[in-house]
Amino acid sequence: MKAFILAAGRGERMRPLTDSTPKPLLCAGGKPLIVWHLERLAASGFHDVVINHAHLGEQIEALLRDGSQFGLHIRYSPEPPGALETAGGIAQALGLLGNDTFLVVNGDVWCDWDFKRAHALAGRTAHLVFVDNPPQHAGGDFCLDGETVRYASSGIGPTLTYAGTGVFSPAFFAGVPPGAIMKMRPLLDAGIARSTVSGERHTGRWVDVGTPQRLAELDQEVRAQLRTTS
Repeated sequence: MKAFILAAGRGERMRPLTDSTPKPLLCAGGKPLIVWHLERLAASGFHDVVINHAHLGEQIEALLRDGSQFGLHIRYSPEPPGALETAGGIAQALGLLGNDTFLVVNGDVWCDWDFKRAHALAGRTAHLVFVDNPPQHAGGDFCLDGETVRYASSGIGPTLTYAGTGVFSPAFFAGVPPGAIMKMRPLLDAGIARSTVSGERHTGRWVDVGTPQRLAELDQEVRAQLRTTS
């Protein structure tokens, strides 16, 4: 199974930090956010990783290179200025991802979901990882009916927030033309209506590193954890 890391966002809410540094290269615990992902992917049995980029993408390639320093093989999917949104970016990279199920991870989040679990989800059309709603998104968007994903408006259960991690079949993006700017919502609408989108709730640590304050708080937290384990 290959992994795809979303790293093309501009990071407007993180400015001025992202004026000179792409958001996935911002550091927590002395290490870029995306490097934490890469190290965990390698430790979880992944070998091939595809990364999309747009804003200051040359910095991402210069730092990560071919991935050999992480025990990985990294290839890149450059996007035009402004990027292609999530579904558009994934569809653009399908030629690099191949014909099998792949893992998608947001490059600018912190999450301790076990990437090894992704291998057991091979063959799913779309399987999303959810977390309890954070303070900045208290209403949530989704809920779970067993493993079947529903929208929060269905009222089936407690509302949840998509963690930015999921396992997908290439067929889920087959209708997205290469180069199209497209969010995930239309694809999720169609999949949820057909009851083909599954999901699970992750109860571990997850941080949407969306503001400089949350980045600083995460940095302090990770450094404290490292001190206690060293």
